[in-house]
Amino acid sequence: MAQFQINNDKFVNMLELGKYHTLTILRKTPPGLFLGDDDGNEVLLPNKYMPETYEIADELYVFVYLDFDERPVATNIVPKILLNGFAYLEVKDVSDVGAFLDWGLEKDLFLPFREQISHVSIGGYCLVHLYKDKGSERLVATEKVKKFLNNAELDVREGDKVSIIVIDKSDLGMNVIVNQKYAGLIYHNELFQELYTGQSMDAYVRKIRENNKLDISLQAFGYTHIGTDADRILNALKVQNGFLGLHDRSQPEEIYEALGMSKKTFKKAVGLLFKDRKIALEASGIRLV
Repeated sequence: MAQFQINNDKFVNMLELGKYHTLTILRKTPPGLFLGDDDGNEVLLPNKYMPETYEIADELYVFVYLDFDERPVATNIVPKILLNGFAYLEVKDVSDVGAFLDWGLEKDLFLPFREQISHVSIGGYCLVHLYKDKGSERLVATEKVKKFLNNAELDVREGDKVSIIVIDKSDLGMNVIVNQKYAGLIYHNELFQELYTGQSMDAYVRKIRENNKLDISLQAFGYTHIGTDADRILNALKVQNGFLGLHDRSQPEEIYEALGMSKKTFKKAVGLLFKDRKIALEASGIRLV
């Protein structure tokens, strides 16, 4: 395992760790290719990561981190998390100083005990944020993800499609990470499927409240999206010989299980289909006309 005390002098004029860089091939050496940027910074791309064909002065897109000897190194392997990002990672090892997580690279990512909030065990998973420790300049993981979310300035609007990662359950619903930047909330009445910590999916910004609080929905809303939902109901009707036993009194869970949509979305789509005279409404359900 890596040593954790690092001489900060090593990091003077160094390419930033935990990020991708577009670098120029400078020279070939026995250990591999040396790459550099316009500021004179250099880093080694070991032989095992070298492209099959290349020319000096070619540009390569590489990820930079510290190897087992705490030296900056470049790789073309795609990591599962980037600096200032969030991911749900598997625990590979646990020691008396912390845990080590699989982030897709040869050297595992360190999760110190002081940064843990759950019971961490080998083979388990934990939701973490990747940051750079100011004292050692090392890349470190933390489970205290919420303190790294900042809604002060948003680049999303109501109705936008976003990517989310589920954090945990609260009294109001499920807390989520939005676009790897912001805190969001899915209210209980918007939950029509079971969610678990670390789950990633697409969602939508339902509302932006005071202080830039984000209400998130798992489904698109508004009549611009109803056509797709109406088509889904029509297809389901055809499969079920023209009849679905769903109506205004059906439970939200029942509707979601049958159609994968909320009750509110179902009612809007049914209204559109009825208006277009494509379905008939009956006491026990809807029927294809």
